[in-house]
Amino acid sequence: MTKKAFVTGAGGFIGSHLVAALLEQGWEVKALVRYNSRSSWGWLEDFRDLHGNQLEVILGDITDGPQMDEAVDNCDVVFHLAALIGIPYSYTSPASYVRTNIQGTMNLAQSALKTGVKCFVHTSTSEVYGTALYTPIDEKHPLQAQSPYSATKIGADKIVESFVDSFDLPGVVVRPFNTFGPRQSARAVIPTIISQALEGSKVHLGSLSPVRDLTYVTDTIEGFISAVKSDQARGRVINLGSGKAVSIGELAELIFLILGKSCEIVTDNDRIRPEKSEVMELISDNSTARQVLGWSPQVSLRKGLEDTVEWMVRHKDFYKLGQYTI
Repeated sequence: MTKKAFVTGAGGFIGSHLVAALLEQGWEVKALVRYNSRSSWGWLEDFRDLHGNQLEVILGDITDGPQMDEAVDNCDVVFHLAALIGIPYSYTSPASYVRTNIQGTMNLAQSALKTGVKCFVHTSTSEVYGTALYTPIDEKHPLQAQSPYSATKIGADKIVESFVDSFDLPGVVVRPFNTFGPRQSARAVIPTIISQALEGSKVHLGSLSPVRDLTYVTDTIEGFISAVKSDQARGRVINLGSGKAVSIGELAELIFLILGKSCEIVTDNDRIRPEKSEVMELISDNSTARQVLGWSPQVSLRKGLEDTVEWMVRHKDFYKLGQYTI
């Protein structure tokens, strides 16, 4: 029997990779893309004529509860990836993050209950941990809201957890650390570094000392799908990370090496977070994922960066080179 999935945030970076993987595995997919006047499918545009009845794209908004009831109906699994994710923009427009990340998640959880889905996979973020009190970070680490973005993601996580405890929602909170790869927005540090390095010899960055745990997108996607396959995952929070760390400065130097360029790093105050908001160290303890999902990353940082650089070189027109994107 064909499985049917509803994927929110399907036109985005991780969402489009997830849709592609599900279609390749024979799933039928309802893909939600945020409504826009251009009827754009985001990164799903390349799929318009490829999958026939296997893919249904819906233009909508997760803040519209009745629409979500209709969209989730007859689906076996909900993969909830839709969110406002830009941390700098959350300082500018925090109310929009509350509406989308918290209210939108509650709408989807309620729709999943009404329609009886078999699994609800909610996308969290390692940003909910804030600056580490200890490393590697396991799922028991305290949650610390060091930006409006992380505060709303904590709220969304807790909505799902409360629906699991109160209403037996078959939910899983999957908590990726920093995912990277082709199609990622220039809001993220890796495409920011690559796009600037491709354009010139100076790369403008914020703080170089924060440490991040980076996972290639195909590994993250495998974690999402593994969460559906594992009955032991229901009701749990599960980190998806490599368990390895690299500073932003080291990351930039590795990218320059892959590009074969010598670039100067310029500190840009506009890119530096407020002092108490910067998260200094994120390193995952992925033992729960290994034990419960049988999951571990397969793509090395170097290989993932090489593939990302190769893709961005071929798609430079998708990026506003030299412009800071928040």
